[in-house]
Amino acid sequence: MLTPQQQEKLREVLLAEKQRLLKTAKEGLSFSMNRDRGAIGRDSIDESMEEELFSTELRLRDRESGLLGKINSALERLDAGTIDQCEDCDEEIGFRRLVARPVTTLCIGCKEEREQEERAEAAGGRGGEGLGDIGGGPGGGDEPAVVPED
Repeated sequence: MLTPQQQEKLREVLLAEKQRLLKTAKEGLSFSMNRDRGAIGRDSIDESMEEELFSTELRLRDRESGLLGKINSALERLDAGTIDQCEDCDEEIGFRRLVARPVTTLCIGCKEEREQEERAEAAGGRGGEGLGDIGGGPGGGDEPAVVPED
């Protein structure tokens, strides 16, 4: 169970990240609205590079939008008092893990188990065994592989 001070710390972290995402979303909107698509003297390479940059910017905004949804969910769980409860096994998620990754919904054990399953599926999909660690690195997705518990 989190103390009131720990809950407030998590709220601060989540709200700061939410503000950062909203600020970059505004900047991204400004970037897309102010693109100079009709400049004279531009060749196809210039246009191609600009389109690639714009495409990358849109992908980043899409990922940030997903993260914003996770932050809002974490704030709801914080208000409900369940932010430190693993969604798979109902065990407590340590405060240090929550500070490191406040949008997490899994304890270390469940996260590691899911990563092992993902590596096994990836290895099976490539037709090889034991190749799940190649190129993927620890963490697999948007969470660190191991964050020490309290």
